[in-house]
Amino acid sequence: MNRSPVGRSLSLSAMLRTFVCLVSAAAAIGAAVPARAALPDKTLVFCSEGSPAGFDPAQYTTSVEFTSSAYTVYNRLVEFAKGGTKVEPGLAESWDVSPDGRVYTFHLRHGVKFQTTAFFKPTREFNADDVVFTFERMFDPNNAFRKAYVVQYPYFTDMGLDKNLSKIEKLDPYTVRFTLNAVNAPFLSDLAMPFVSILSAEYADQLLKAGKASDINQKPVGTGPFIFRSYTKDATIRFDGNPEYWKPGAVQLSKLIFAITVDPSVRVQKLKRNECQVMAYPRPADLESIKSDPNLQLPNQAGFNLGYLAYNTAHKPFDNVDVRRALDMAIDKKAIIESVYQGAGQLATAPMPPTQWSYDKDLKDPAFDPVKAKALLAKAGFPNGLDINLWAMPVQRPYNPNARLMAEMIQSDWEKIGVHAKIVTFEWAEYIKRAQAGEHDAVLIGWTGDNGDPDNWLAVLLGCDAINGSNYSRWCYKPFDDLIVKAREVADVPTRTQLYTQAQVIFKDQVPYSPIAHSTVYQPISKNVTGFTIDPFGPTQFQGVSVK
Repeated sequence: MNRSPVGRSLSLSAMLRTFVCLVSAAAAIGAAVPARAALPDKTLVFCSEGSPAGFDPAQYTTSVEFTSSAYTVYNRLVEFAKGGTKVEPGLAESWDVSPDGRVYTFHLRHGVKFQTTAFFKPTREFNADDVVFTFERMFDPNNAFRKAYVVQYPYFTDMGLDKNLSKIEKLDPYTVRFTLNAVNAPFLSDLAMPFVSILSAEYADQLLKAGKASDINQKPVGTGPFIFRSYTKDATIRFDGNPEYWKPGAVQLSKLIFAITVDPSVRVQKLKRNECQVMAYPRPADLESIKSDPNLQLPNQAGFNLGYLAYNTAHKPFDNVDVRRALDMAIDKKAIIESVYQGAGQLATAPMPPTQWSYDKDLKDPAFDPVKAKALLAKAGFPNGLDINLWAMPVQRPYNPNARLMAEMIQSDWEKIGVHAKIVTFEWAEYIKRAQAGEHDAVLIGWTGDNGDPDNWLAVLLGCDAINGSNYSRWCYKPFDDLIVKAREVADVPTRTQLYTQAQVIFKDQVPYSPIAHSTVYQPISKNVTGFTIDPFGPTQFQGVSVK
């Protein structure tokens, strides 16, 4: 067995296992897990950008849901270090990996308590049953809870875990073993992602018996730093600090309130009036005003993101690569960077950001050339152009500060080659739902990396398994897919990089979507906020955050 760097050595584990079993619960509860703590009497208000579609992270793929559930209410077996991409222990205190890379054994933390709420009072602490339930409801189509509450788990399928996960076993109350059908190089990083947040099996049983299985998406219960109290749609989400959180000192707030504020200009005004202390996604036009305000801070960093325009290859004529090439060539991307991002973005040419390892810096966009694009469209059989719909997001995202303006600029560019685009939008949750169902012709969307692995860009957004999930192009191209599947099954980084480079060349030739931009992430906060760190993966986190 290959022991994780954070795990015990195998020989030591073998010698001490009996001793650990006898004393671990008492030691963990007495030393590792704090007693109920008196939390600071402090409240923080977050001006968030949109209403979550729900509070079950497994069902969603956007930071709106992840901020309001995964990183407030829940934990995962392993987690990313605050503000970074390194995997560290979470609800699992250590783990083993078999020599063939297919078996992962997790040793769970003792003494972790699930939250007590108005709708659930746990009778036991976190254990292996909760881990098994969390994964089996996604993995096993015959799982009783899954049958009672039929929903989609897009990440689980997008990443091929539904096919690669062979079995999940409870070895004892604090040991769980995962067996894979094939090596999955990013598996450990995958387990740190929001979609595998650990749920309470006891709570799920309670809901199942009451015939209210769907409440798991409306009344969340986890082991995380904040306890869900209430949600008023399009208005507020209220949380209390968790006084029994297992990470000492991580909760510095007694109250956390999300003030849902869709309009970014209103968010800025609320921040300046101290009606909220943290806000999501400022407009580029507001940055100077925020910088000049003595009561505000504006931390920023290069965004691990990509804004793009996806063509629905399941709709004709977007199955024709020449049509896609023509539409791509007709977009004046430099003008979009200037007008939409206003200096806070850079031109994108690849299906991942430059900060992602294996990024192909040699990829080039074809020149912006409406004349050539019109000729290519005629060659594809559309000399008189065509009519299509172009979807624009209703909310601001880290990868796109103004989707409506971007859509209008693309619409104008396409008119020059005879393509008449009707701009369409929906409320955010409906937008995502309809796009995943493939109702669009072309859709403005984007991505912020979730785990620091290239698989998260190429498989999740472009893989065959991700159709009906985050593959909004609905593009399944075997030469490309074979490469990314092979890369996932190889542990060697240079070999994986070579495979991903080949895949990016295919992407650029086939144009399932047009990369537009990578944006800089700015995070306005009040001067009196302390302990805040920008998450490279997009969600806003409040562990360790306080107010003076």
